[in-house]
Amino acid sequence: MPKLKTHRGAHKRLKVTAKGKIKRSKAFGRHILTKKSAKRKRNLKKATLVVKSEFKKMKELLPYEN
Repeated sequence: MPKLKTHRGAHKRLKVTAKGKIKRSKAFGRHILTKKSAKRKRNLKKATLVVKSEFKKMKELLPYEN
C-alpha cells in the first residue's frame, strides 16, 4: 500500500488537538471589518472545532495527524 499524501492546504489551516478533535479558524475576519461590531470581531479571532458532519472529510485530508 503506498503512502498517503497530506493535503498541504488543510495541513496549514487545521490543527489536531490532543483528544483528536480538529481545530480551525473562523471565516470573515480578514477584511471589511469596519461594519462588524467589536464583539463580532473579537469572536472571529477565536479558534473553533470542525463540526461532526465535516470531521470525516477533514480527517482524510490529514492522514498522519493524531
